[in-house]
Amino acid sequence: MNRIRPTLLALALAAAFPAWAQTNAELLRELQTLRERVGELERRLEQARPPAAGQWGMTPEQAAELNRLAVRTEAIEDGFIAQGLRGLTISGYADAAFVWNQRQHRAGFQFLNPQGDGFFYDTSYIGTVNLRLVKEMDGGTVWTLSLSPNRAPGAVVDGQSIVEEASVSVPLTDLQTRLIVGQVPDWSGYEYLQPTLNPLITNNLLFTFTLPTMYTGAGLDLTRGNWQVRTMLANVNETIARARSRSPVLVYRVDHTLGEFSGWGFAGLHGRTTNFNLASGEVYRKSTTHLFEVDGWYARGNLTLGGQVGVGLQRQAAIIPAADGSFRDARWWGVSGLVGWNFTPRLQGLVRADYLHNRSHGGGLFTYTGYWPGYGTNALAGDYRNGIGPDATLGCENTDPALLPAGCHRGANRYALSLGLRYLLNEHTTLKAEYRLDGATERVFHDVRSGNFLERNQLLAASVVVAF
Repeated sequence: MNRIRPTLLALALAAAFPAWAQTNAELLRELQTLRERVGELERRLEQARPPAAGQWGMTPEQAAELNRLAVRTEAIEDGFIAQGLRGLTISGYADAAFVWNQRQHRAGFQFLNPQGDGFFYDTSYIGTVNLRLVKEMDGGTVWTLSLSPNRAPGAVVDGQSIVEEASVSVPLTDLQTRLIVGQVPDWSGYEYLQPTLNPLITNNLLFTFTLPTMYTGAGLDLTRGNWQVRTMLANVNETIARARSRSPVLVYRVDHTLGEFSGWGFAGLHGRTTNFNLASGEVYRKSTTHLFEVDGWYARGNLTLGGQVGVGLQRQAAIIPAADGSFRDARWWGVSGLVGWNFTPRLQGLVRADYLHNRSHGGGLFTYTGYWPGYGTNALAGDYRNGIGPDATLGCENTDPALLPAGCHRGANRYALSLGLRYLLNEHTTLKAEYRLDGATERVFHDVRSGNFLERNQLLAASVVVAF
């Protein structure tokens, strides 16, 4: 606002009203009054103005530094957007392990060893490294890529893939209703394959022998309050449908949280999956499979609990065929339970007990088929490192099913007891130790040094898990 000069104002008033010209004294008094009013208005205006730079408790140098930081922050944010880094999370871990296996007469470190020689409970996902990239885009779409060389579910399936997960989650009507597409690890049970989430080093019997490894397909992920439902139509343990295969499998998982400290869930699989008993040259056919399990968890204070019950059936998947040479159905059920107690905030003691009933028709579990020697294998009728099959000393490898001893039709029921310690060394590093006793109702553990078959095996393991 421009200031009004009193002399100009007086001349303007005199010119406008010559008939009412006033004496000089009266004019000066009025001008003085007007000057005071103008001064008061200027003071009020000055009080209403925003503070200039260098105020608000900052020196001019501090104000300049604040402006510089603001410009730099905006530039960094623009760079993240331009390079696609906004919403990107990078995490990973390394799990170096030492394992002693009594019957294998093996003791040493294992890390990134290939899965080409088979999947065993003393190797499985032990000794791995992982890099996980998660990108959340505008609109809520989530893109996930998780890589684990030699130890990923993809490597279990084909012996060479490094992919643990490669999936996209796209919101449909809202963020709680999503389309999921791609390859995801199996979501059954109370245990996880990642060593950062699994309190022990090995996994329970149900996890290792009765559950799928991965799904490749499309489905829905629905969240409603305390409920989450995931379901897919998918290939199971394969990234492409094999020849003569045209039927995807239905898989699903339902979770319900009961509050901050507990929850339960169930998962299932229904459809035709690969059966290594049924071979046409190098092409394996499929047979109907039904899997179902219920699990739960509780964690509060010093106490941690976990448990799972599962049942399964696969047509024509038993190890020992009938007298006429036809394969019979594989059936099993099992239970696993875990108890953990924190002695200190950093040190946790763990006990896990498993039982797997697999007695029917010489045994046979999900994906553990194709052991009958009369159908192209050059081995005994079972997996005698994992402890699956009939008594290995009965001569069940005889290729004439009609001549088999009665004991060959009885598979081994398995149990396992694990005792472990877990110590949080620092925010990123966890030390683990585990003693595990595996047993069976039949002589199914091969001692590689003596050549004998025994009913029990022991394992000691230690690992260092570093995550970021």
